Amino acid sequence: MDTIVGTYECKVDAKGRLMIPAPLKKQLSNSLQDGFVLKRSVFQSCLELYPMSEWNLMMAKINKLNRFVKKNNDFIRRFTAGVKIVEIDALGRLLIPKDLMAFSSISKEVVFSSAVNIVEIWDKDLYEQSISGEDMDFADLAEEVMGNLNDDENGIS
Repeated sequence: MDTIVGTYECKVDAKGRLMIPAPLKKQLSNSLQDGFVLKRSVFQSCLELYPMSEWNLMMAKINKLNRFVKKNNDFIRRFTAGVKIVEIDALGRLLIPKDLMAFSSISKEVVFSSAVNIVEIWDKDLYEQSISGEDMDFADLAEEVMGNLNDDENGIS
């Protein structure tokens, strides 16, 4: 798994094309030939860009679910709704399909935000709202999610 780092801004054109910022494109260079999967986020009104290798790992996990359990089947259907295979063209552009543009409310300004091994693609205004902290206390969230992890020998989480 490659870790993707950074937050980048760009503009989308009238056809739904985004120019991938050069530092991000460089980080994704190992994945350019295999392509990407673009999907709706489960929890936010943004899109998730999976390098194909990461998507295949996710699908291997999902494929272990018993499809004769209704909740599993419902989850798989919802998780894969609107999924598209996409490529970054020779000019470094990514085309976002219209249905995914509508889902994510992307209009003119876009934020690419690293999320460990995938990239979230946000409408800039929605991204700013999501990180503003108005709906949660990040310190409390950090303590709850990361507070019990201490698996390094040096005592640093």
